[in-house]
Amino acid sequence: MILDLDLQIATQRPDLPTPTDFERWAEVALRGRRERAALTIRVVDEAEGADLNGTYRGRVGATNVLSFPFELPPGLDHSDPIADLLGDLVICAEVVEREAREQAKTADAHWAHMVVHGVLHLLGHDHLTESDAAAMERLESLILGELGFPSPYEDD
Repeated sequence: MILDLDLQIATQRPDLPTPTDFERWAEVALRGRRERAALTIRVVDEAEGADLNGTYRGRVGATNVLSFPFELPPGLDHSDPIADLLGDLVICAEVVEREAREQAKTADAHWAHMVVHGVLHLLGHDHLTESDAAAMERLESLILGELGFPSPYEDD
């Protein structure tokens, strides 16, 4: 797996995962699913997260992760190098940290979960129906297990 990761840190929050962590989490989520990928992960503060969530989802307040899949322009096929572009993830640091505390999870485990969850969305997975949610949760749990983290759904 070859990953071209553009990591953008747009928050002053301390104790963020390292660039190596973000890259490893994304690579394992992509392993066996893509040979090459280009991905942007932008870590934002609550104000930017709320603005983006309102603009693109019509929801008030920040959410943990937003995914913006890249759509191949008409006339290009998957052999074109631009097809490696997977899309963008926006992760709100304050929300992730708050959820980790509320769910009694380690910060790293929850950060890894948000990266894996977002990457799976970029690959076309979703959780709109119960069966889709169950399938996505199983896949997330498998990937997080490969990374050495417990299933985020064990207490559900």
